[in-house]
Amino acid sequence: MRTPFIIRFLQATPKSGWIGLAVFAAISLVLLPMLHLLVPAGSLFHVSSYAITLIGKIMCYAIVAVAMDLIWGYAGILSLGHGLFFALGGYAFGMYLMRQIGRDGSYQSDLPDFMVFLDWKELPWYWTGSDSILWVLVLVLVVPALIAFIFGFFAFRSRIKGVYFSIITQALTFAAMLLFFRNETGFGGNNGFTDFKRILGYPITAPEMRVALFALSALLLMATLVLGRYIVTSKFGRVLAAIRDAESRTMFLGYNPLYYKLSIWTVSALLCGIAGALYVPQVGIINPGEMSTANSIEIAIWVAVGGRATLIGPVIGAFIVNLSKSFFTQAFPEYWLFFLGALFVVVTLWLPNGVVGLWNQIQETRRAAK
Repeated sequence: MRTPFIIRFLQATPKSGWIGLAVFAAISLVLLPMLHLLVPAGSLFHVSSYAITLIGKIMCYAIVAVAMDLIWGYAGILSLGHGLFFALGGYAFGMYLMRQIGRDGSYQSDLPDFMVFLDWKELPWYWTGSDSILWVLVLVLVVPALIAFIFGFFAFRSRIKGVYFSIITQALTFAAMLLFFRNETGFGGNNGFTDFKRILGYPITAPEMRVALFALSALLLMATLVLGRYIVTSKFGRVLAAIRDAESRTMFLGYNPLYYKLSIWTVSALLCGIAGALYVPQVGIINPGEMSTANSIEIAIWVAVGGRATLIGPVIGAFIVNLSKSFFTQAFPEYWLFFLGALFVVVTLWLPNGVVGLWNQIQETRRAAK
């Protein structure tokens, strides 16, 4: 008798994984929100708005890192353009946030301020329905996935891979960034979207809204890890690993790499788009800088620091790199780039398998010593 899908889905994550997720849920969904909302600001145990926003932002980055790991760690596809899908999700939700400003903007117009400044008379056609959160959520899901699907179909059908694929994704992201920098595209030019006021009628800066966005980011990160675990342990995931390690042999066995690569590539882009949509209301801005090639390269660095093909490794890498960046920029504003550079050099030379790889090596050494 075939095991029901829901049982197989839940069994893909081991018991230790569920315990870890439960601990993470207790901290992110109960403890930190309570310390932020209920503990007075002067208390030692109070969690500030800055900390909530910072951790929420990093959790969005961690989702992107897991999405990158699914294609790089398990399918051997190194993308240097995932910042594009992240930014597209952010821009899609940013359109809704801009419409929610209404007449509270500087020009007291129904149009976003940047359109009034540029003497636009009406909203472009592609802004139609952007005042509906349901329609915008559809855009958040569809736009990154559709662009990834179209690009991936032609790239994978042409059997472009390796460094050539990485360069093409980087070029695609750079071209999109140049496009969004132009004022006539209707996305705010180099300033992008900012000065958000509310979501669903609630003030975006209210502590309760910050906690709600924080909790959504935590839930999505947990869901991404569970989904990723199911994918990589399924038959689909085993075929992906075979394509990564020996694509020609996999083809001779009767599998078409195009469909497998295209599927995981599209799912990865979809996750990035959702993460971008959660990121924007927490940081309060989205501009073409999110599409810069440096940002996309940094996503790959998070995965490398944490450990490829581990799922949890990219999450750890995203937290290590971004918390380090936050600390160094405050403690050593003139030298923080040198500290980060040293961190990357150490990982490259002495931690080729990342932090998780080092931990696994230590555990194996202990077992061998016994």
